[in-house]
Amino acid sequence: MISMNDNAYNGASEAELGFLKEIVRMLPAGLTVQDAQGKLLLVNDVAASQLGMDGSRPSPDLAQRREACERALRAGQAVVSEEAHHDGPARQVLLTTHRPVQLAGRELLISASADITEQKNFEDQLFRSAYFDELTGLPSRRVIEHRANSLLARDRSGERFALAFLDVDNFKHINDYYGHAVGDALLVELSKRLGRDLRESDMLSRISGDEFLLLLSPIQSQEEVAEFMTATLERLTAPFFIDNSEVFASTSVGISLYPDHGSSFETLRQNADIAMYRIKNNGKGSCAFFDTGMEREALARMKIEQSLRLAILEKRFCCAFQSKVDIRTQEVKGIEALVRLRDDEGVIQAPGSFINLAGELGLIDELTHLVLAEIVKSIDLINETFGGDATISINVAAKQAGNPEFMRNFAQALDDTGFPRRFMIEVTEDAFVAKNHFQAEILPMFRKLGVGISIDDFGTGYSSLSALADITADEIKIDRSFISDIHKRPRNQGILRAIESLSEALGMTVIAEGIESYEELAYLQAATKIRYAQGYYFARPIFLEELKLASPASSESRASVSARPTQQNRQGYSRASAYRR
Repeated sequence: MISMNDNAYNGASEAELGFLKEIVRMLPAGLTVQDAQGKLLLVNDVAASQLGMDGSRPSPDLAQRREACERALRAGQAVVSEEAHHDGPARQVLLTTHRPVQLAGRELLISASADITEQKNFEDQLFRSAYFDELTGLPSRRVIEHRANSLLARDRSGERFALAFLDVDNFKHINDYYGHAVGDALLVELSKRLGRDLRESDMLSRISGDEFLLLLSPIQSQEEVAEFMTATLERLTAPFFIDNSEVFASTSVGISLYPDHGSSFETLRQNADIAMYRIKNNGKGSCAFFDTGMEREALARMKIEQSLRLAILEKRFCCAFQSKVDIRTQEVKGIEALVRLRDDEGVIQAPGSFINLAGELGLIDELTHLVLAEIVKSIDLINETFGGDATISINVAAKQAGNPEFMRNFAQALDDTGFPRRFMIEVTEDAFVAKNHFQAEILPMFRKLGVGISIDDFGTGYSSLSALADITADEIKIDRSFISDIHKRPRNQGILRAIESLSEALGMTVIAEGIESYEELAYLQAATKIRYAQGYYFARPIFLEELKLASPASSESRASVSARPTQQNRQGYSRASAYRR
């Protein structure tokens, strides 16, 4: 500003000074000026609020700020520091620059503070996301890995630690049956029980959905670790009460020891994982220590995995067909497609050797589509052999049945065949009782196409008569375990009559699975109303190669393919009178 005279100059300076004071007072950053003795000469409104000088909040502890001011004055240069002020659970973080200046012969300190609370909260959130599990609050895998590597780096002679790999048993079923909210709550409660009695030097980490790692350090012996883990698993046997549900859960644990079972984190983790899978395969719910024999088993399993993946890639799967027979007329009602694997040497492998593994590896969906493709390709031969009216059953795993994306794609694939009404989908009963909306959302898709629904292996899962009453299905297959020696097992006979009566009331066809003897057939014919059965007594599964060789066209020849010799069956009918009610 240019002044014309002293009076004008003085007037302008006073106005300007007032203007500048107002600007300083209203600055969005906190600003203070103090002398060398720490006396505050200027405090703007924001700084007064930050320091609790305006009465809006309790005065924070300023020890950290005073120390930074002293350092700036001693060094004669600016000092930047972060200040965290707490008011109960609330936190305010300031980024403050303290700059010493010489002004009018006086030594002063100008401090400017910016509120970075929101930025720090975001940084903390990112940090916790990277290093801590959001659901349970437990450290992440990288944290426990860092801790283990720190122990390994010390390389102290004789210092030992244990690494335990924990996997919740049947967690997928818990999620499907109770819902994911209950599953998440279970993981939280389970982590609390697992973390009980841990020392400060121990660490529990959640590394994936239902998998945990536990680091026990230091340890004196394997026996000490075994005793601790036994007590921990015992604690998990008590039920969890979640959302008005009583949930039971168990955990399989594999344990590796340093230095006995490895000298790196990854080796110890892998070996603990191998030991855990030994438990999974031998009954679950307990713990095992790694040994070299397990490593050989793991290598063999890996070889099988690679072979299975290659077999799917090369489509080395084939179908065998087993008939469902009317036990009164010997007519074929339908057939069930059973998948088989040809190994590298062309030997046929039964599904028990690969189906569960295919499910674990996420290959079961592709395998199911391969079965459907094989049926479509051979439909003319199937019709010639079993008749054009015979239903064609395809097995779908409960895991698949609860997957809307797969089921939508599979329903479309069935529709694309041009004869969807010929098909029957066989699923185990747990697909119906699980809370995965199978009946409400998935079942209607197949109903619309005319595809039938069959409950497979009924009686081996979570069956009850009340559950059966709620199930909407066309067919129920009573498991072989109920049918075996049915003629001399009165309790099973009573159960069979109850299932038969309820199924009849609900309009579901009953299929007796696994008929292998004349006596079993004779009892069903004489003492029940069951019309249909399936099993080796009538026919073993027939491969397409055998169908091509026989290629019968008449109903009589179809019966000869799908049933035992007519004379033997007639003998069965005549002797059935011994079992009449």
